[in-house]
Amino acid sequence: MAPVASPEAEAGCGWQRLDTWLWCARFLKSRADCARLAAAGAVRLNRQPTDKSHARVRAGDVLTVALRDDVRVVRVRALAARRGPAAEARSLYEEVPEPGRESAHDAAHPVA
Repeated sequence: MAPVASPEAEAGCGWQRLDTWLWCARFLKSRADCARLAAAGAVRLNRQPTDKSHARVRAGDVLTVALRDDVRVVRVRALAARRGPAAEARSLYEEVPEPGRESAHDAAHPVA
């Protein structure tokens, strides 16, 4: 069996495993949960469904992640060197606003 690359090694080669990136970005608490989420088909990579936890994620990719009662669409800004604190995890991605869905800013400041 081939050794699993560490996040540090993967980040140096321009891609990272989907389950590792989701874990480092703190979408779920364990990497195993992230792998199960991907295997269940709850993740789309650049609009393409994937059931592979080892799918390659690169900076600029768009992920659609179905979590319980919520669907999050994010653009990968960076690959993770490690699983750091929440502030560091948030810097790995940016939320992509969905058409027809109000953002928190729009709801707080309605146009009159």
